[in-house]
Amino acid sequence: MKERVFALDIGTRTVVGMLLETEADTYTLIDYEMVEHNERSMLDGQIHDVVAVANVISEVKKKLEEKHGELTKVCVAAAGRSLQTKRVTVNHSIAERGVLDKEQVQHLELSAVQQAQYEIAQSENLRTDYYCVGYSVLRYQLDDQEIGSLIDQQGQEASAEIIATFLPKVVVESLLSALKRCDLEMDALTLEPIAAIHVLIPASMRRLNVALVDIGAGTSDIAITNEGTITAYGMVPKAGDEITEAISDHYLLDFHVAEAAKRDWADKGSLTTMDILGFEQQLESDQIEQDIGVAIDQLAEAIASAIIQLNAKAPKAVMLVGGGSQTPGLPSRLAKLLNLPDNRVAIRGTDAIQSLTKTANVPEGPAFITPIGIALAAKQSPVHYVSIQVNGRLTRLFDMKQLSVGDALLASGIHISRLYGKPGAACMISFQGKPLTIPGTLGDAPTIICNQQQASLDTQIQDGDVLEVKAGADGLPAQVTAADIIGDLKPITVFYNGESYTVKQQVLVNGQPVPADHRLEDRDELVVHRATTAERFLYEKQLPLPALTEASDYEVYINDQLITINVFSQQFTINEVPARLRDTVADGDSIRFQERTIPKASDLLSQLPTNNETNMTVTFNGRTIKLTPPAAQLYKDGKPVAPDEPIACGERLALRTASDSFIIQDIFRFVDIDLTKMSGNFRLYKNGTEAAFHDTLAPYDKIELTT
Repeated sequence: MKERVFALDIGTRTVVGMLLETEADTYTLIDYEMVEHNERSMLDGQIHDVVAVANVISEVKKKLEEKHGELTKVCVAAAGRSLQTKRVTVNHSIAERGVLDKEQVQHLELSAVQQAQYEIAQSENLRTDYYCVGYSVLRYQLDDQEIGSLIDQQGQEASAEIIATFLPKVVVESLLSALKRCDLEMDALTLEPIAAIHVLIPASMRRLNVALVDIGAGTSDIAITNEGTITAYGMVPKAGDEITEAISDHYLLDFHVAEAAKRDWADKGSLTTMDILGFEQQLESDQIEQDIGVAIDQLAEAIASAIIQLNAKAPKAVMLVGGGSQTPGLPSRLAKLLNLPDNRVAIRGTDAIQSLTKTANVPEGPAFITPIGIALAAKQSPVHYVSIQVNGRLTRLFDMKQLSVGDALLASGIHISRLYGKPGAACMISFQGKPLTIPGTLGDAPTIICNQQQASLDTQIQDGDVLEVKAGADGLPAQVTAADIIGDLKPITVFYNGESYTVKQQVLVNGQPVPADHRLEDRDELVVHRATTAERFLYEKQLPLPALTEASDYEVYINDQLITINVFSQQFTINEVPARLRDTVADGDSIRFQERTIPKASDLLSQLPTNNETNMTVTFNGRTIKLTPPAAQLYKDGKPVAPDEPIACGERLALRTASDSFIIQDIFRFVDIDLTKMSGNFRLYKNGTEAAFHDTLAPYDKIELTT
């Protein structure tokens, strides 16, 4: 099936309309028309007077329709110099979001595209709206480490670096307006540098570092290829008109006459013309090139400088197209400035278009490369546009790829980052003396409805779709209780006089005790006492609360000496160590408490040092006698104290104990002999030696009493 393609190249000087026929991958030129603008309605590739440009387009269309029938659709190109590319990196904190999903990664990418759009507007110091005509992700990073994909990853910070391409809306809208006035519908849109590259540098050649320069009347468009793609676009505001003006100034010619003379010079190598004074001039090519050499040099220098700036170095080769490229001497000057051999800078004509069938009506030379390229590129790599509604507002998108809801939001000017609800306010507290941040809940994702169906950012859209987008609700402020922070508080166990008691751990907020379900506020100070004081423990368990003073000691005077006896004193210990009421007790500690008591005399004697000697065995008149010391005795006011008599604290007592050793006289306490009834003289012997009653005894001594 053969298909007819109508293409327009709306240039600064002329409008070229071409009618081609396509079959499979080959194109045949049916016819073309070229009409010059009557006035300067185009400046630097931008339509400044829509009505005037529309009149020229209508004239081209009418001429072709007279011969080939009605034309309703057309392929056009936007000026490549209007393209803006921006490389941007955007970082997002993801510490609170957990594992990233596909929606969140797209949110990150689209935020980067919007940032690029904002930076372009700022750098241009313009309030210009731009169409995003495509973007690519260069790399992702997670916590400063490059990573292949962010989906299902988690960390502290994620970043995406993208390169996005934008076209000012005014460029496209003016094109559409001019076409509409001519009853033409935009069939497809391409970009002028892409059109020329498409027909001269196929994808297989784009791995080479080549510069393509389209030198028109008002501007010179530049595109650079390398590593398999188009790496940069640029524009120089100098072109063929600068050469025309130089000829006009030097030879005193009207501008239109100078333009015709320039074409004759390029085509014939010489020219014959008449100046404004009526003098005829015949000039040869070398003379003309010498006379206006400064203008040619300036154009070559501007182009070379732009190429170096875009490519950072001289390319491997330069292709020149467009009517201005035919200026004699320009290729050699450009080669010299780029330090390239002369054969590496070449003018390319329509004969270089491989997919174009060469017929007699195909115009030769470089001036028709771009018009033919528009027809071929617009059909083979078109940039269609679709119209959709976003929240009731008509939005136009250029379909350079499969469009999604995210693309629609970008085109409509809706800020992606503002669609997601803000996280709730965090709560800053202190726990056990250390700062702690409690985050609020995350904001909700936006609600997206496409044609009354639930959708997401990557939902594909088509022409005529209706989108409704509502921002997600903001997150709630942090809501946390003491129990949420401290967890399950298990009670501690404390022993009192051998019996166990359970004690709840104490929770304090700003120094005041609170229940575990107490809700915390910003800047609260939360403290958990995992131990308690002995005093609080006794108070809570309603146990005796001792008054620990010096008067709690049990003291008596013995033989005028003050003695403290701890056994009868008040005692308070923690883990068998004397303690105070303010001392802390922790899990498993043992408290013991004994009140001060009033002992009996016998109990008191058991605690006093009496110095009683041990038993002693001796022989008396052949009989074995066991001697025991007499019991110690307390006296009060000179009188013996009975064993069961209570002894109050502070009493003054006397203590009498046995002598340091036994004497012979002590034996008679253990034998039944009444010395008063013995008559006559008697003698006392110790171990066979005469002794006296007060002589001391030693164990196993032999005592004899004779009369």
